[in-house]
Amino acid sequence: MLARLLSVNVGLPKDIEWRGKTVHTAIWKDPVQGRRTVRRLNIDGDGQGDLAGHGGEHRSVMVYQIDSYLYWERYFGRKFQTYGQFGENLTVDGLPDNEVCVGDRYQIGSALFEVTQPRVTCYRVGIRMDEPRMASLLVAHHRPGFYLRVLQEGDIGAGDEIVKVATGAEQMTIAEIDALLYLPGHSRERLRRALTIPELPGGWKDSLRALLVQEEDGRALKGNPGLVPDSGPGPAWPGFRKLRVSAVNQESKTVFSLILASQDGKPLAAARPGQFVVLKVRLQPDAPPSSRSYSLSDAPSADHYRVSVKEEMHGAVSGYLKRNVRVGDVLDVSAPRGNFILQPGDDPVVLLSAGVGATPVLAMLHALASAGATRPVWWLFGARNREDHPFAAEARRLVHVLPGGKSYIKYSQPGREDRLGPDFDEAGRLSVLDITRLGIPDSAHFYLCGPLAFMEELSSALRAKGILASQIHSEVFGSLPPITPGLKKEPSRMPHQPPAATDQGPRVAFARSGLAVFWDSRYQSLLELAEACDVPAKWSCRTGVCHTCETGLISGSVSYQPEPIEPAADGNALVCCCRPAEDVVLDM
Repeated sequence: MLARLLSVNVGLPKDIEWRGKTVHTAIWKDPVQGRRTVRRLNIDGDGQGDLAGHGGEHRSVMVYQIDSYLYWERYFGRKFQTYGQFGENLTVDGLPDNEVCVGDRYQIGSALFEVTQPRVTCYRVGIRMDEPRMASLLVAHHRPGFYLRVLQEGDIGAGDEIVKVATGAEQMTIAEIDALLYLPGHSRERLRRALTIPELPGGWKDSLRALLVQEEDGRALKGNPGLVPDSGPGPAWPGFRKLRVSAVNQESKTVFSLILASQDGKPLAAARPGQFVVLKVRLQPDAPPSSRSYSLSDAPSADHYRVSVKEEMHGAVSGYLKRNVRVGDVLDVSAPRGNFILQPGDDPVVLLSAGVGATPVLAMLHALASAGATRPVWWLFGARNREDHPFAAEARRLVHVLPGGKSYIKYSQPGREDRLGPDFDEAGRLSVLDITRLGIPDSAHFYLCGPLAFMEELSSALRAKGILASQIHSEVFGSLPPITPGLKKEPSRMPHQPPAATDQGPRVAFARSGLAVFWDSRYQSLLELAEACDVPAKWSCRTGVCHTCETGLISGSVSYQPEPIEPAADGNALVCCCRPAEDVVLDM
């Protein structure tokens, strides 16, 4: 029996109000009369509101089936009055997700299409369906729908027959590919097969390849590296461990280091170069604890950690550490964490930092020097002057022992005593022009850390230069940039207590934001609490599917409602669907 096109549905992006925010979306699609021309990127009259998650050559036309409509009507006990309810462009009779394969080709009217990937569900389909769980349900029930690529433009209309003209390589169905990424049980054999499908987009292959690496590694790790890259092993210990301060060193006018050693004689877990730890201190004896994250700046070691801190003018924790902490004191310290880590391989490495941003990349420089790396390594650093130049002699020594090591230092405001040559190479601020002038190849991996404006400017310039996003790695001190797909940008606000704050319930500390609040059961999740406090957050599905919201759970425990489709990595939490079961500290 031939499949048939029941409806062509289009809709242009529009602004809608949702939970006090404005969402720019084209999830509302309406049936059209007569025939429509299908273009390479769109059907006439159609558009996408979020081109980062939808649209483009491989996601130009979305398909959903009448059989799934009937399934959801039975599931929800309600009737759907029109087509386009699931944001699809084509409502079809036939082409079920458990039969259509990636790479299959179909003729509809005078247009030719190729199946590329399952629909990546997000919260907006839940808005359209008035069902917040919808993104999770589509995946869990193996009914995501799929995207088509337009191979030949043409006209289509309701009633057209859908004729299969070619079968995709490996004959892996949409439901199978979708489950392979999002659901537990990532079969090595099926992962290998999927990676041979030429029509599967590169992003999907990258995710499946990451899953295959974990499966072949043989370790029983929680989490989904296909959705959260570089998740690696979980933290070496839960919560905080007491470490003794064995030394305090002044590195520059405003940067000092604390050397932390085991108090009980048991070895520490060697950090991966670039990671950080969280310190928990009480600023006053009767005050609740405050938590802050600081990068490790020394070579990975099981003997000690070195954390380097910039004394901020109004920094409560940095000021406390500077004024009060002495050799012999004991601090509460988390296990090393973070995904800003030195990647293996032989590609050239550029360690690009400014100010106290030197700390995590200095740990990478130590690791490269300790390993006797022969790959080309550039140490590019910017400071105001020699007084504000931490680790100058240390970095110079490490670069010198590397066969392919090179250094380039710029001072933005050199002092009278600062020497051109011995102290710095040029006056001014680091820019992409320096990278070009130094002859650094485009194949290099760039590791950036420093003030936010510094990183944004250089990251943008590197991308404009043609450097791939996968080669640009950055670490942000303080709150991470939010991911809020479709939301209209509003002026940023400093994190604050939530409206009508309570003084009961578990205490929730947002370590990067320097904010601690009490949990209130009027919020459905830790994500909703963070939003009420204007703590920058990352999310997309809001139902425990996509793992965009996965966040470091420094200490404490959480409960889930609903349960995520696949659990977070050890030491992490999916804040979009969990609540605190006790006091928690989050890496937000």
